[in-house]
Amino acid sequence: MKNLFLLIFLLLTQNAISQGLPGLGAGTTPNQRPILHGKNWVAITGKPLAATAGAAIFHQGGNAVDAACAMIAATSTMWDVLSWGGETQALIYNPKTKKVIAINALGYAPTGATVDFYKSQGMDYPPQYGPLAATTPGTPGGIMTMLAEYGTMSLEQILKPSMDLAKGYPIEAQTANAMEAQKARIKEWPYSKKVFLPHLGEKREAPSAGEIFIQEDLYQTLAKLVEAEKMALAAGKSRKEAIYAAYERFYKGDIAKEIVRGTREQGGLFTESDLANWKVKIEEPLQVNYKGIDVYKLQEWTQGPALLQSLNILENFDLKSMGYNSANYIHTVYQAMSLAFADRDFYYGDPAFVKSPMKGLLSKEYAKDRAKLIGEINDPKLSAGDPYPYQNETNPHLELLKKSQNSMAALAHTEGSAVADEKFLSEFQSGTTSVQTADAEGWVVSVTPSGGWIPAVIAGNTGVGLSQRMQSFVLDEKLNPYNLPEPGKRPRVTLTPSLAMKDGKPLLAFSVQGGDSQDQNLLQFFLNVVEFDMNVQEAVEAANFNSYQMQSSFGDHEIKPGAITLREDTPDWVRKDLLKRGYVMDFWTKTSGPITAIWLDWKHGTIWGGASNYGDDYGIAW
Repeated sequence: MKNLFLLIFLLLTQNAISQGLPGLGAGTTPNQRPILHGKNWVAITGKPLAATAGAAIFHQGGNAVDAACAMIAATSTMWDVLSWGGETQALIYNPKTKKVIAINALGYAPTGATVDFYKSQGMDYPPQYGPLAATTPGTPGGIMTMLAEYGTMSLEQILKPSMDLAKGYPIEAQTANAMEAQKARIKEWPYSKKVFLPHLGEKREAPSAGEIFIQEDLYQTLAKLVEAEKMALAAGKSRKEAIYAAYERFYKGDIAKEIVRGTREQGGLFTESDLANWKVKIEEPLQVNYKGIDVYKLQEWTQGPALLQSLNILENFDLKSMGYNSANYIHTVYQAMSLAFADRDFYYGDPAFVKSPMKGLLSKEYAKDRAKLIGEINDPKLSAGDPYPYQNETNPHLELLKKSQNSMAALAHTEGSAVADEKFLSEFQSGTTSVQTADAEGWVVSVTPSGGWIPAVIAGNTGVGLSQRMQSFVLDEKLNPYNLPEPGKRPRVTLTPSLAMKDGKPLLAFSVQGGDSQDQNLLQFFLNVVEFDMNVQEAVEAANFNSYQMQSSFGDHEIKPGAITLREDTPDWVRKDLLKRGYVMDFWTKTSGPITAIWLDWKHGTIWGGASNYGDDYGIAW
């Protein structure tokens, strides 16, 4: 009987594939999680309680922006690898203007944060942890700007779920155990110790899973924001003006003063003018067209354009005929990513300071010439190219570029290094969270907030955990002359939400946590949908691979040419082929990364959601 059921399943599977039916895409097994179907809205994020917060806002009549703001606030309160002092970056499709908007709410380097300062401290890179790792808080400003400009509700309404959580919620094991594991470092910072270790002196000093975790200081900070909004409304201000009144209190009022006092007390560099002068930027996103689909990413202060460059390169190959995760496919995509990320590592940075050559980097002609560099075996010497001629300019950093290329060539002679040790992987794939929302009105939002993960320095009596994003700067100009720290400058980050449009309508919203692996996983997710006809849930669960032939954006900024992580069910013949091509492999049970995604079904007027089977990511639809 068991064999009969297996035979029936195989016949149905083959029939579904042969007819191109959704639900059993190429190379996948049945989903471990159900696909979400919504008529009115979909809300997906990194924690089930935070998805519930988004659902509550939708049920109160909010739009996708309102819900996204509530979910960012909730995940920040739950320390889902971020806190309120971190950063928020988003792409928003506005159905009224039919345009994609980019939100840049990344904090910047404070006064005194220079190359010379960090070198004077004996550092090769800005630190991973502590007050000197902190950029100015960006998430509060990001939430309030998104809400004021594109939402419909009050700040009080969207902050209510996070205020309820701050008053106390049953903490999940992942976060509680992170506090316990990091308690030695947490004890270095008095305000962090007060919040994270409520059982000082006991065997377990952090909360236990299921214990009610209370953050009274954070609750009071959020209550001050609501108070500022209420006072402005009582004075006759509009909804938008009242939200910005709360914004002013956070960045210029008593909250800002306490953040600065508490940070400087613990050895940080923040000044009141650093917070007062920082602004959220509403920007034009970058975009390329891949086989009729317009794909949007944030500007080069993120790693997002590397995905666009990869698509441009891969457009020169027939990926579908290679077959999903065949050796040829894996090799071709790996090499394309190596080329794109090499450009990322050398050229990307804050365009407000030095404009990167993005026109050349994103040109189809440059991509075609880069594609010609892909041979039959892995090339560990692949390095940044020169895109300046493709925008009719001369490269101002040719000497540094040559030094960078020579460094890659020298590194390539380091043969046979093991794929990656635990420390390297934890830094390379440092997590964050993601938020995807969409509604029947047509609003679509993709967000990758981060920063202020455990162990975070908490800024005085505010409950606000500070970012660790300064570590994404480099101090050696031959590594990247565009990404050296200066006061007021934003570091080049890994955070990278994504939107795709087809025929003038939104098609996909997708993002993932995982440091430098983010645009690797998102590229493969996109190709899973576009090239291999997977539905959104199949695509987020499908086997991906991870390359380490790029400079880590964290810690010691290592690079491991030829190293690749594959899923453990990779067939022997693929393994042998990749071994012959020069790859050093290891294998994991799951490799998709915690991708969250939304697909818009215009034929039926519905919204499909997917949350991978990798972590705690969770979605709700209605």
